[in-house]
Amino acid sequence: MTPTLLGRWQTRLLLLVTVGLFVSIPFVIGLIGFQPGVIYFWIIAYVAIFGIFWDIVYDQIQKKRWDRDWPALYQLLSGVWEFIFVVCGVKFIGFLPTPVPKNELPLFLIILHYSIVWLAVFIASQSIMRILFPRWRFNGGQWL
Repeated sequence: MTPTLLGRWQTRLLLLVTVGLFVSIPFVIGLIGFQPGVIYFWIIAYVAIFGIFWDIVYDQIQKKRWDRDWPALYQLLSGVWEFIFVVCGVKFIGFLPTPVPKNELPLFLIILHYSIVWLAVFIASQSIMRILFPRWRFNGGQWL
């Protein structure tokens, strides 16, 4: 399947709003980590917002490939790149407004949260999306 730009956006938003929020609940209520709060929902929102813009770049890269494919390895690399961007924005540079000051955010919890959410979304995109939306693969990633 070669995802279209609209398909990338739809899939990203659907999976972050469903799987991403569900996986973040233990962090928000304090079951994982020692700092409960809505900061984890904010991080997912930033991943979604910045991801929409990154998808434009990814779409252009994909169009330059000879087979116009986007293999899972590229998805992994894009997840690492987005992680670096979000962590720098939230923790180090502080240009993203968050309800918690940047010096009070434990880096380990940000890494753990992002990793778990990313892995859950990746697994869902490779499995659950194909079951719930069988035509998703053939419609360029669009589920609407």
